[in-house]
Amino acid sequence: MSILDVQGLTKSFGGLTAVNDVTFQVPERGIISVIGPNGAGKTTFFNLITGIYTPNKGTIQLAGKSLVGLRPDQVVDAGISRTFQNIRLFPSMTAEENIMLGRGVRLKSGYWDAILRSGKFRHDEAEALDTARLMLDFVGLGKWRNELSTNLPYGDQRKLEIARALATTPKLILLDEPAAGMNPRETEDLKALIRAIRDELGVTVVLIEHDMRLVMTLSENITVLNYGSKLAEGLPHEVRNNPEVMEAYLGRGAAAGEHGKEARL
Repeated sequence: MSILDVQGLTKSFGGLTAVNDVTFQVPERGIISVIGPNGAGKTTFFNLITGIYTPNKGTIQLAGKSLVGLRPDQVVDAGISRTFQNIRLFPSMTAEENIMLGRGVRLKSGYWDAILRSGKFRHDEAEALDTARLMLDFVGLGKWRNELSTNLPYGDQRKLEIARALATTPKLILLDEPAAGMNPRETEDLKALIRAIRDELGVTVVLIEHDMRLVMTLSENITVLNYGSKLAEGLPHEVRNNPEVMEAYLGRGAAAGEHGKEARL
């Protein structure tokens, strides 16, 4: 059963078509990767799903509910959260406060409740604090909860962003290059965390990633974008050995293999 169903998605900016007639389905509780060369349209694709951009054509459904035309906060309410290529934490806030802020989209108290510190607000504040501590423990950052986010090691800042996204209790999380800048040990920790998100929290994961070792060992299915269009889709070994994919990444000569040798991603 697909939790995310995208059909014929198209987005143009002036004369440039950034995403061109892309159809994409994600099974519930799957781990799916979207890969492609720089400029392939991957982040634009995520921005369309999350309501940052409105598509020119196509449909986006989460568990049967249309997302087209929703604002980003409404997409979060529907059950999708995300991280970004560039870390977007609040440096003057602690790790715990960053996650509490993320949890705020799920809370019901309003502006005047906060001003008057009503019973509803105090309940929401306590609930947000509990969620923040649970998520920090889940990603292995419990000891850093009172530390300013800017003081955390780079890999831990990436984990903190994931924890903040998880605090919205999503059905589906989109991770945009989560391993960027990580060393091999941090990448292995990230791989274990992504599996735990699926296995322990029951959250479906879709990631954009350039680390092919991570993609090939973690993904159940891979979609390849190139120049905004879907170039290929399949199991990791199918994508890895696809000549069109190798050509897109490596160029025609390299894809053919030097001196007749097989080229691989």
